[in-house]
Amino acid sequence: MGFKLIPTLVSLSLALFIWFFIPVPEGVSPNAWLLFAMFLGVISAIIGKAMPIGAISIIAISLVAITRVTADNPSDAIKDALSGFANPLIWLIGISIMISKGLQKTGLGSRLGYYFIAVWGKRTIGIGYSLALSELILAPVTPSNTARGGGIIHPIVRSIATSFDSDPEKGTEGKIGKYLSLVNYHSNPISSAMFITATAPNPLVVDLIAKATDSQIHLSWTTWALAMFLPGVVALALMPVILYLLYPPEIKKTPNAAAFAQERLKEMGPISLHEMIMLVVFGLLLLLWAGIPAMLLGDLWTLDPTTTAFIGLSLLLLTGVLTWEDVLTQKSAWDTVTWFAALVMMATFLNKLGLITWFSGLLQTGIGQLGLSWIPACLLLLMAYMYAHYIFASTTAHITAMFSAFYIAGIAVGAPPMLFALMMAAASSIMMTLTHYATGTSPIIFGSGYTTLAEWWKAGFVMSVANMTIFIVLGGVWWKFLGYW
Repeated sequence: MGFKLIPTLVSLSLALFIWFFIPVPEGVSPNAWLLFAMFLGVISAIIGKAMPIGAISIIAISLVAITRVTADNPSDAIKDALSGFANPLIWLIGISIMISKGLQKTGLGSRLGYYFIAVWGKRTIGIGYSLALSELILAPVTPSNTARGGGIIHPIVRSIATSFDSDPEKGTEGKIGKYLSLVNYHSNPISSAMFITATAPNPLVVDLIAKATDSQIHLSWTTWALAMFLPGVVALALMPVILYLLYPPEIKKTPNAAAFAQERLKEMGPISLHEMIMLVVFGLLLLLWAGIPAMLLGDLWTLDPTTTAFIGLSLLLLTGVLTWEDVLTQKSAWDTVTWFAALVMMATFLNKLGLITWFSGLLQTGIGQLGLSWIPACLLLLMAYMYAHYIFASTTAHITAMFSAFYIAGIAVGAPPMLFALMMAAASSIMMTLTHYATGTSPIIFGSGYTTLAEWWKAGFVMSVANMTIFIVLGGVWWKFLGYW
C-alpha cells in the first residue's frame, strides 16, 4: 500500500464525521463546511504521516476539483484547485532551496562554519557562538532549515564532539557534544524567524497575513528582516549562554578546536572558483532582496523577491556551479512547491468562503467573555497558538490550520495589525524549539543521541519562554521605533 492504514483511516473518519454528523453551523455555507472537513482530514493525514506530504497534497488538489467546493463549473474547479501554483512566494522558496544546494555542493557552508570555529573556538562557548553565527549567515539563502541545521551545521558539530571523545555510545556526551548539539538546534528556530527565506513556511505566513488584512499588510523581505534583526540577534546572543547555564559542558576550554578547524580548512584547500561564484551570488541575492540597488538607482531596479531567486539560480546554472541534474534531484524543493501550492490553495478558499472569519469570530467571542483588554487577550492567543505545537509534527500544518483564525481574532480584540502580525510570525518559528519532532531538523539532531528526551524538552520550553519574551518585549519596542505600529 502507498499509505499507512491507521493514520489514513483516522484522517478519513475525521473528515467524514465532520461532514456527515456535525450540522453546518449558522453563518457557514455547505461548501465551506465540506472544504473545512477535507482540510482537517488533510491536516490530520500530515500530522499522522499517512503519506508523504507531497502525495497528500496531490490528493487534496484532486478532492477540491472533484467536489467542486470552489466553483460549480468543472473547468473552474480544477483551475481553482491548481491556483496555488501561481503564487510567487511558493516559487521563491522552491528556487531558494535549489540555490542552497550550491552551499552544500561547493562546500562553502562547511568552510564558513570551520572558519568561525578557527577564530573563536578556543572555548566551548566560543564554538557555540561560531555555530550560531554560521546559522545566521546561511539563513537568508537556505530556506530549508533542515538542510541548514541538520545537513550543514550538524556534521560539523559531530566532527568537533568526536575530536574531544564526546560520544553517546561511550557515555561521554556531556563532555561537549550535548551542549554543542543543543546550540546547533536552538540556533535554527531563531535564524528561521529572522528572514522570509530562512524556512519554507515563512512565505505562507506572509500570504496568510496579506489575505487576512486584504493586502493592507504585505511583509516584504526587507521589512521582515529589519523587524526581526534586533530581537533575533539578541536571542542568538543569549541562547548559547542560557544553554551553557542549563547544561554546562564538562570541557570548558577547547584550544584544540581551533586547530581542528584549521586542519579541516587545510584539507579543503584554497577556496575554489565555484565557492567564489557561490559567495558572489550569495551577496547579490542579499543586496537585491534588501532592495539596495533600488534605493541607490531608482525604482527601475526594483525586483520582486521571486524574480531575484530566479536570477540567482540562473547564474549558478550558467556558471556550472549547479547543473540541471542538481536542480532535478532537489526533491525537497519540488516537494515544497507541491505541498505549499495545495495548502495555500485550501487556506485561500477557506478564507474566501468565510470559514476563517466565522472561526475567528468564535475565538473573539470566547476571549471577549473573559473581559480582558487587548494586550493580555493577544498574549493569550499568541501563547495558545505557539504551545499548540506540542501536538504538531509539522510547522506547515500548524500554520495552515491555526494562523489565520488566531491572527484575525487578535486584530478583532484590538491588537495593532502589524504588531500582532510580527509577533505571530516570530512565534511560527520559535515554536520549533519545543519538541524532538517539531520540525525536520529536530529528529536529525536529537537522533544523534547527545541528549535525553527530558533534557531536550526542558531546553525547548526554557528557550521558547526566553525567545518569545525577547521578541515580544524588545521586538515590540523595536517595531514601535521603526514606526511599524
